[in-house]
Amino acid sequence: MTQTLIYVPNNFLYKDLFIHNYGIEKCYPNQFFGPTSRDYYLIHFVIEGKGIFKVGNELHYIKKGQAFLIKPDVETYYKSDSINPWTYCWIGFNGIQAKNIINKTKLTTDLPVFLFDEDDIWFRQFLSSIDKEHTIEDDLKIQGLLYLLLSSLVEEYPKQKVINRQIKKEEYINKVIDYIEANFAKKITVSSIAEYIGLDRSYLSSLFKEYLNLGVQEYLIRFRLNKACSILNAKDLSIGDVARLVGYEDQLLFSKMFKKYIGISPKQYRIENNYSRNSII
Repeated sequence: MTQTLIYVPNNFLYKDLFIHNYGIEKCYPNQFFGPTSRDYYLIHFVIEGKGIFKVGNELHYIKKGQAFLIKPDVETYYKSDSINPWTYCWIGFNGIQAKNIINKTKLTTDLPVFLFDEDDIWFRQFLSSIDKEHTIEDDLKIQGLLYLLLSSLVEEYPKQKVINRQIKKEEYINKVIDYIEANFAKKITVSSIAEYIGLDRSYLSSLFKEYLNLGVQEYLIRFRLNKACSILNAKDLSIGDVARLVGYEDQLLFSKMFKKYIGISPKQYRIENNYSRNSII
């Protein structure tokens, strides 16, 4: 792990907007920070590797080229990846106008992640300022770069109408359903679905249960077995082939789950061709 951390003395000339600290760090695998909160704004820019960032119940998977905003007095937790740990630089700031400026963007505690371009002039100058020996002149330069950064955020991520929280939750549910419909035949898990959606596994499960009154795993099982019923009715395939077509490599497990939810074995279902059992979702 290597770290460069620069604290900037508070200057009464910059009460509207001032730098608290800035730096760069190459993290080791699974290096974490938090859970904790701060009394200033903080933006991390990931320049190599990847990691996770958690705020509230939401987990964000962050990679190179992405940045995340931490607001004052908000508890957060972040950790580098175990295989490809991140290197990030950061800038902490505050001031009378800081909240007003950030509020002009669409970046919030719920939507804290954004993209940045390492080739932007302000970013290249920011990195060069960290790497060199710190001087008074650097404080002035970083102060100017902070204004450039915030002006670019206001320009590239302007505040939009507040998204109804209820609609956002429904969008997550629809994304899960779409993902399952497209990938049910593959080896997928609740964890892999949660990672694809970009939410914490437990939060996604509770959200799914809130809307559909069953968990993600339960929905996946029912969806697969519902598909199996259709295949058993329509195609003359072996039970093992049917199992594999709906995501079960183990035929015995498939038969066990089928009997548990449908009430009879796949073979008996095919014989009886009982259409009244065809849908279980």
